Amino acid sequence: MTEKPDAAPKAPEGVDVEKPSAARVYDWYLGGKQNWAVDREFGRRVEKMWSLARPGAKQNREFMNRVVRAALDAGIRQFLDLGSGVPTAGNVHEVVEAALGDDDEATVVYVDYEPVAVAHATLILEDEAATDWAGIVQADMRDPRAVLNDPRTRELIDFDKPVCVMLMAVLHFVGPDDDPDGIVRAYRDKLVSGSWLAISQMSEGDGSGPALEGLRWFVEQYRKTSNPMWLRDRDEIEPFFGGWPLLEPGITHLPDWRPERELNAVEAEARPFAWCAVARKP
Repeated sequence: MTEKPDAAPKAPEGVDVEKPSAARVYDWYLGGKQNWAVDREFGRRVEKMWSLARPGAKQNREFMNRVVRAALDAGIRQFLDLGSGVPTAGNVHEVVEAALGDDDEATVVYVDYEPVAVAHATLILEDEAATDWAGIVQADMRDPRAVLNDPRTRELIDFDKPVCVMLMAVLHFVGPDDDPDGIVRAYRDKLVSGSWLAISQMSEGDGSGPALEGLRWFVEQYRKTSNPMWLRDRDEIEPFFGGWPLLEPGITHLPDWRPERELNAVEAEARPFAWCAVARKP
């Protein structure tokens, strides 16, 4: 089916909209508008083999939204979103803006190395007139020095005050040879007391049957790309928090971290395939 011209979002200059983008496909899973027909076609092909891709993505986004609101309630006003993708469809700056009053202020820094994601993020933040308090850094989150020393990060984030650092569904793109423990430690070491670290990570969990086989197929497809995927179990995720006290309810599946609604049958099927937690620096 040919996409209607007026249905397509504005394309950032220099971005190829004839090839699918992982960031835009994820946006489509979330019900966002920053995607094209080619992205939706790719996403539908994935769903045919692993039908839980969309509900899994939505569970991850809802977890992130709950973390942001909880951090705001705790008085945190600075957010660093590592591997953010396209910042739309309920991303951090939207949640912050909806939760805070006109007299309250917060800052958000998105980080992504993919030019497509950065171009879309830049356009979105400019169109929403949010660039005075939200920005995008084009850098690889696996290089903490580059992220933390980027001028935009230093402009918007004061590391002498608490920060909520989020690694949402991104560590499964960090392999053993990348030293994931060292990467996360570098971010933890930059933070002051009262800061939060939030992590979600895909996993085989306690999944079984066709859904587990579909996930393994999904991972195998990514292993053939420049972004191979690494699943981790609960015991492999806990060390990322460096012994910081975990906020209640500890390490859980995505929909079980301070849930706000009940799951439908399909969402319940997706539940076992990711872990998440939030810790606070003493």
